[in-house]
Amino acid sequence: MPNMQKKKILIYNILFVIIGGGLLLFLLRAPAESTARMPYDDNHARFYDMGKKEAEKFCESCHSPEGEMALPAEHPPKYRCLFCHKKVEKNGS
Repeated sequence: MPNMQKKKILIYNILFVIIGGGLLLFLLRAPAESTARMPYDDNHARFYDMGKKEAEKFCESCHSPEGEMALPAEHPPKYRCLFCHKKVEKNGS
């Protein structure tokens, strides 16, 4: 019986290593982040001191179809802007 228990543990360890290695390879092969970040310029600077959800309330004033900087029609849902468009560091990076 003890030999059977050791085989079972060995199989579980091998499965863990295979699954863990597969997940690691999957994550390492993920594409680089390509979404444009929210710029730190005169138009956006006032939003940097706000929380994400508070700042997102103002996005549609400029980025609606009638706004100055309209988004393309195929743009995903517009209610969580800062989920994808992260804030840049204030020094510009």
